[in-house]
Amino acid sequence: MRAMVLKQPGGPLEPIERDDPRPAERQVLVRVEACGVCRTDLHVVDNELPQTRLPIIPGHEIVGVVAELGPGARRFAVGQRVGIGWLGHTCGQCFYCRSGQENLCDRPGFTGCTIDGGFAELTVADEDFCFPLAGTDPPATAAPLLCAGLIGYRSLVMAGPAERLGIFGFGAAAHIVAQVARHQRRKLFAFTRPGDRQAQDFARDMGAAWAGESGMAPPEELDAAIIFAPAGELVPAALRVVRKGGVVVCGGIHMSPIPSFSYDLLWGERVLRSVANLTRRDGEEFLALAPQVPVRTETQTFALADANEALDRLRHGRLRGAAVLVP
Repeated sequence: MRAMVLKQPGGPLEPIERDDPRPAERQVLVRVEACGVCRTDLHVVDNELPQTRLPIIPGHEIVGVVAELGPGARRFAVGQRVGIGWLGHTCGQCFYCRSGQENLCDRPGFTGCTIDGGFAELTVADEDFCFPLAGTDPPATAAPLLCAGLIGYRSLVMAGPAERLGIFGFGAAAHIVAQVARHQRRKLFAFTRPGDRQAQDFARDMGAAWAGESGMAPPEELDAAIIFAPAGELVPAALRVVRKGGVVVCGGIHMSPIPSFSYDLLWGERVLRSVANLTRRDGEEFLALAPQVPVRTETQTFALADANEALDRLRHGRLRGAAVLVP
């Protein structure tokens, strides 16, 4: 099979050919139809996640068709379409797994980070961590749902029943969350990097009542805010625009250092929290909700060999929606 592999910290990805992987006990071999390019993939390539195993094939927003069943695998049939996300394995034995918090597992496996992912023609996955995809969405438009959608949904749940919701960083996850938020009759306020009129227009197209630069004051005080951009300086900016008792959710896996800020920004029982990974229940809930909204992803497709270009466009904010590799 062909794949794009990260061999050295900091990249770039290199094209390789290697023997087709074989599914082990209770695994499935999946022929990749599409794989989204997530900001977490960028953190993997840019050496910002210390747990990354090298060499590694990135990619964890995978849509594909089951091509072969490993020994004991019975959950799916050959030819069935499945989705594969970030959480690829948990130990099932630690305190967190036993208490329903498998996203915090002490010995997890992460697709495209510690387990080879979907920037390839074929991949293998634990059948228990795959999702059945019964919808009719084309693979390329369904792929961003597997992380941008799932992490966005978990972030939205963590924000609570906020009627006035701010989103900092309007990219792949934000444009999905915006659709769900509007479906839930929330009022949306979007914050972008300075001068990014394209992202602001995109946010308005997705139903934002207001869009402006981070650091600007929105026309109304917010009940909650979600930060998707990996910029620590947005934490005090978000705290500044939420009301007393409001919530600020950091939705990314990596963030630059948070600058010091005065206690009055946090005082008033404001809550600052992070989102760590996801659970399989998050996936089941969101993938059931998405067709009801219905969520429509905006994507730009790239050939597998152009993975570095897709990552570079994401790195520099030159994407509208999500990038997707199509082998």
